Amino acid sequence: MLHQAPAGARDWLPVEVRQKRWLSQNLEAVFSQWGYQQIITSTLEWVDTLTAGGAIEPSTVIQVQDGTDEPLGLRPEFTASIARATVTRMQGESFPQRLFYNGNVFRYPEGHHGEQVESYQAGVELIGATGGFADSEIILLLRDCLQKLDLENWHLILGEAGLTRSLLEPFPEKLRAKVRYCIAHLDRASLESLPLSEPLKQRALTLFDLRGKPNTVLAKLSELDLDETGKNIVHKLRSLLDLLSQTTSFSLTLDLSLLQTIDYYTGIVFEVVAETEQETCIIGQGGRYDQLLGLYHPQGENLPGIGFALNLDTLQACLLRQKKLPKQQPVNGWLVVPQNSQAQIAAIRYAQELRKKDPSLSVELALKEGTPEEIKNDAQNKRIQHIAWLTSEGSVTVEELG
Repeated sequence: MLHQAPAGARDWLPVEVRQKRWLSQNLEAVFSQWGYQQIITSTLEWVDTLTAGGAIEPSTVIQVQDGTDEPLGLRPEFTASIARATVTRMQGESFPQRLFYNGNVFRYPEGHHGEQVESYQAGVELIGATGGFADSEIILLLRDCLQKLDLENWHLILGEAGLTRSLLEPFPEKLRAKVRYCIAHLDRASLESLPLSEPLKQRALTLFDLRGKPNTVLAKLSELDLDETGKNIVHKLRSLLDLLSQTTSFSLTLDLSLLQTIDYYTGIVFEVVAETEQETCIIGQGGRYDQLLGLYHPQGENLPGIGFALNLDTLQACLLRQKKLPKQQPVNGWLVVPQNSQAQIAAIRYAQELRKKDPSLSVELALKEGTPEEIKNDAQNKRIQHIAWLTSEGSVTVEELG
């Protein structure tokens, strides 16, 4: 007989559920303040939908057998499902659409066995808006979320997927993927060992070092021979950074080696990291995807999109280490105690009256027998404030606990 959850799964105990609910409620409050509305998509999707035209590695999708020829899978993230729902269910709606989500996702970690396959995400998608103003909305919304949670020591790492692809264009096609991989994984030794001409090797090493303070990175970019596409992207990126610098203040690194494992991003990409005494955690990621929705549209029409996802499991652990989450059990208002079996009916009726009088109260029936002192000790351990002692005649004695 198996007594533990399967590898990669976990149980959530009541205190953890309460913390997660607190986290979700605070995030959803900020989402709503910015005009975002909740969307709930199916946990099950066709695998073709979930892989987003190859942008998501199929091996990371947990597949489900249902006896049909078309395989189903559990969603590894929300964006593809929301893109599908937008073009198939929201035709005729006005755009932009501001949508938020909160739920579980399932993914096989690449090359890692026994790690979590189920996790929780909350995030937003802004569909039908393009340009730096829309990009800034998403980043500023992310900032407001983290400030609402009072998260300390967080940092935004910003990249530009379109610019990175443009910078990689001069490399031979057969080596481009390897150069990209080395840059994304900060593998300088492997990058230097690639069979590249000396000018291309120097270019690769320059790309490897395109991370740091925004002004420093932009200055390095100005020294490169960029094509018109690259120059246009740099101009837009500079405008976005100027807009952010004049409207907010937080720690930001410009990192053009930042490449997400999901490959549908076309513009800015970003990660949010937070530091604790134990480690540095990636608590969220996102970016712009202007070609994704066309994959699901019957006529292939595209709508621009941008969004982010916060990893609630990681964020919860990080906030707990920073002592930002409630640890104690909630105060249960009342414990109603029948003093003998003949008093049970009176106890049930009294508890019902309390709940009806104040629906916010938590009212428990005492199901465990014991001495009055034992009952009071149990109540105090559960942080219950009031005990009502009921007799069979229905008389009540209320005792307040300190």
